[in-house]
Amino acid sequence: METADLPIVEDHSTDAHEHHEQGFVAKYIFSQDHKTIAKQFLISGILWAVIGGLLSVFFRLQLGFPNMSMEWLRPLLGGWISANGQLDPGFYLAMVTMHGTIMVFFVLTAGLSGTFSNFLIPLQIGARDMASGFLNMLSYWFFFLSSTIMFISFFISTGPASGGWVIYPPLSALPQAMAGSGLGMTLWLVAMAFFIISTLVGGINYVTTVINLRTDGMTFSKLPLTIWAFFLTAIIGILSFPVLLSAALLLILDRSFGTSFYLSEIYIGGEALPNLGGSPILFQHLFWFLGHPEVYIVLLPSLGITSEIISTNSRKPIFGYKAMIGSMIGIGFLSFIVWAHHMFVTGMNPFLGSIFMLLTLIIAIPSAIKVFNYIATLWQGNIVFTPAMLFSIGLVSFFISGGLTGIFMGNSALDIQLHDTYFIVAHFHLVMGSAAFFGMLAGVYHWFPKMFGRMMDAKLGYIHFWLSFIGIYLIFFPMHYIGIAGFPRRYYSFTNFDAFSSFTDLNAFISIAAIATFVAQFIFLFNFFYSIFRGKKATANPWKSNALEWTTPINPGHGNWPGDIPKVYRWPYDYSKPGAPDDFIPQTVPFSDTPESNLPHENELIKLEVKDDDDAIVINTNDKE
Repeated sequence: METADLPIVEDHSTDAHEHHEQGFVAKYIFSQDHKTIAKQFLISGILWAVIGGLLSVFFRLQLGFPNMSMEWLRPLLGGWISANGQLDPGFYLAMVTMHGTIMVFFVLTAGLSGTFSNFLIPLQIGARDMASGFLNMLSYWFFFLSSTIMFISFFISTGPASGGWVIYPPLSALPQAMAGSGLGMTLWLVAMAFFIISTLVGGINYVTTVINLRTDGMTFSKLPLTIWAFFLTAIIGILSFPVLLSAALLLILDRSFGTSFYLSEIYIGGEALPNLGGSPILFQHLFWFLGHPEVYIVLLPSLGITSEIISTNSRKPIFGYKAMIGSMIGIGFLSFIVWAHHMFVTGMNPFLGSIFMLLTLIIAIPSAIKVFNYIATLWQGNIVFTPAMLFSIGLVSFFISGGLTGIFMGNSALDIQLHDTYFIVAHFHLVMGSAAFFGMLAGVYHWFPKMFGRMMDAKLGYIHFWLSFIGIYLIFFPMHYIGIAGFPRRYYSFTNFDAFSSFTDLNAFISIAAIATFVAQFIFLFNFFYSIFRGKKATANPWKSNALEWTTPINPGHGNWPGDIPKVYRWPYDYSKPGAPDDFIPQTVPFSDTPESNLPHENELIKLEVKDDDDAIVINTNDKE
């Protein structure tokens, strides 16, 4: 009798994946093991998160207490503190610029996708490693090179880039415009070019691995939602990041080689520049063609992680598996045709604005599907409130509250009032920043035992969650209020505006909440690094989860499984199935082993099960007709 399974490109046999003992450099620094590379991305992302968070503390001090002397920061900021103890206005803009760049790209793109796509894709699809270990290693080291260049820009005499994280020309295109438009902006552009290369190399690897290296039986309909999220995120990145690279290259040409892609009829100090024919609006189109897909490059991995954690800890199948996949595909498609809702105030044709407004409001539909499915999964579940589960529920909360405010800004008429106010800041920090950050933290708490073979302290995790959750709402809820009142973003000080004097106390409150929330993250840092070395040793499957990664040894080596890779027979969400002796059934359990809990169509699949030469159960495809 002839048997066949899903076509597999890579040889998964044990002999094909024997590895010689590696030295320290090959094993931990220039490693080609996806798990080690994931840890490199994670540690780098954590370090960048501390830097980005610290910058936000500095500029919130300025915003909340504009008349306070900052002389005490001189040992750290040096000449950026003036002789009278005030923060330099130019450096304030630089900190805002670098905070946005670091958090959006280096933490929530590289730190999130780089960590969990690398770590989970091979483990959850049943692969020995990524399709190309060498390209995977290059992806991290391009990111490390990008990080190094960006970090160096803090220490040059003119300061880092200060044109905002969106680097709109002409401010970013003219080195003579201000101090932060000089060498700091050049380093920003070079760093981002290497970052984009890193993202593209990694994304191609992720897509290739998911398509080609799934284990026997792992059809697309049996993939965990985490893998669907990473897969679609990689596709979105491959299609959108080259556009930002082209925008950056054209900006470099305008800055250094006399072209006029973005410049026309510019005067500086009364002197007319020779540039004619360019348009700064062109840059906005190119930037936001990446910028809005970037929202979902950041958010989709967190939503995938949340799907896995909520289902596992609700002890229920995920509600609407196919709808969840369809909503992610819909979000991915729509993300490419809504970019101009960031540009309603650029003089856009009102008819064109109405088209982008309609498309923007439509994208709320697949987003709402995901929210309703999360709530339905939680409903009447036997919920286990682990720290990961709390952070996942927190993500859903932020996704709802932040998403609702997006409806305001999707309206082109309302956006004219709200554009460039703190309402915008509050919206995207909730729906993208805080939600994605909570997804990342949930993933760390959930998969920490598989990463390091130890458990993080749950009590510290609970304290970390509640301080962060409450703190974030205390920061960003008041921002909506002052934003509706017209409070503009990116201003160094509001003391000269009588109209805003009534918000002085509220602004100080926001700053205090921001500083307290930042300090609370050190609970996580202590818990994380302490638990790596001194945490309680983990069991093989501490969360009683169904996915493949929990079938590996507690500390899997390079190649993940010491013997044959297990075969997959069912989807990953068979929790609390009526008739089953346990409340979870791993993907590796054949239907012939669970007759008491099988559904009618699953009993039919038993007829197709046969044993191969190694006494393993496979599906007889000749009998499928």
